[in-house]
Amino acid sequence: MKKIKIGLLSKILIAIVLGIGIGFVAPVWFGRIFATFNEVFGQFLNFIIPLIILGFVAPAIADLGQKAGRMLVFTAALAYIATMFAGFVSYFTGSWLFPSMLSGIDSSGLGEANAAVEPFFNMPMGSVMPVMTALVLSFVIGLGCAFIGSRIIAGGISEFRDIVALTIRKAVIPLLPVYIFGIFLNMTQLGQVGGILMTFARIIAVIFVLHILLLLFQYSIAALFNHKNPLGMLRTMMPAYFTALGTQSSAATIPVTLRQTIKMGVDEDVAGFTVPLCATIHMSGSTLKIVACALAIMILEGIPYDLGTFTHFIIMIGITIIAAPGIPGGAIMASLGILSSILHFTAEQNALMIALYISMDSFGTACNVTGDGALAVIVDRFFGKKNSMNEIIEDIAASNDEK
Repeated sequence: MKKIKIGLLSKILIAIVLGIGIGFVAPVWFGRIFATFNEVFGQFLNFIIPLIILGFVAPAIADLGQKAGRMLVFTAALAYIATMFAGFVSYFTGSWLFPSMLSGIDSSGLGEANAAVEPFFNMPMGSVMPVMTALVLSFVIGLGCAFIGSRIIAGGISEFRDIVALTIRKAVIPLLPVYIFGIFLNMTQLGQVGGILMTFARIIAVIFVLHILLLLFQYSIAALFNHKNPLGMLRTMMPAYFTALGTQSSAATIPVTLRQTIKMGVDEDVAGFTVPLCATIHMSGSTLKIVACALAIMILEGIPYDLGTFTHFIIMIGITIIAAPGIPGGAIMASLGILSSILHFTAEQNALMIALYISMDSFGTACNVTGDGALAVIVDRFFGKKNSMNEIIEDIAASNDEK
């Protein structure tokens, strides 16, 4: 008989459904088993994430040669503009809808933290270096190899990329569904799937719709550059979306995002550069969610707000949450400082922000990583081997000659 092969997307969906379903009936000891697995596997992810960034970004920069500098500036500017755009969309939509939607809702008690399901043991694996250190080191090595024409170091980092890719293919990808199952199992046992989500169901619905509309907008823009069906590209990126729902980490989803981005037709070197970079600096979904949650709390608490204050907040948040990738819920943790300094949130209001954000952290992360694919398509149009800037200029010149 022919063996039935289940794809990664199907495995992830099954893991999510089983995690929620079993979580309602499973005893505590059962949850602790998967909490232990998630603790160990999570530590392994923390260990390997900087290696993934170093292994993919540095060789990609070295392979791209002299284009790397321009490509870095272009990608960073594109990611920051996309992040700020998402923040302003969230603010204007929330200002329009939230006052009437939140009337009569009692926000008391939501800031109380739930105790986590305790693992039987843990196995700390300190990462080789912080994510930002890995990113900067990748730029230094990659740009250095590109500009001096290094062959020995370039060959070494290329082989290192193969080692990292093998580790991802043989260890990370096969265990991701189990990891996602454990996350949703524990969330259900803690009541996080029900309590907070039910209380803010209408706000969550608005944020979810905004995420979908944002992705449709991003891929519609991307379609202008590669002339493909935006819905078809979104379908290709769905494994990355659902992986991010479980891992709650843009960086941890890099392997899947990278694979699906290449499947969309993006040049491998461009994808290898753009996806890990955007996993660190492109935070459209997280920014949209943080702005919406902050605005909701200010309306609930009767705190005055205005466009000027939120403009300052949105500009700063796009920079601040660069430190967030690799840590589930890291974006909100990195944002606590500007929540206090710009929006003047108290400790209790910050605790409420954490509770609201973590309860739907997956959706923002999924929006982030899926949007990374759209940005990669745009970058590929200008810097891909088949779509160099010179070819674009020549196409424009040829079109003018014909006219």
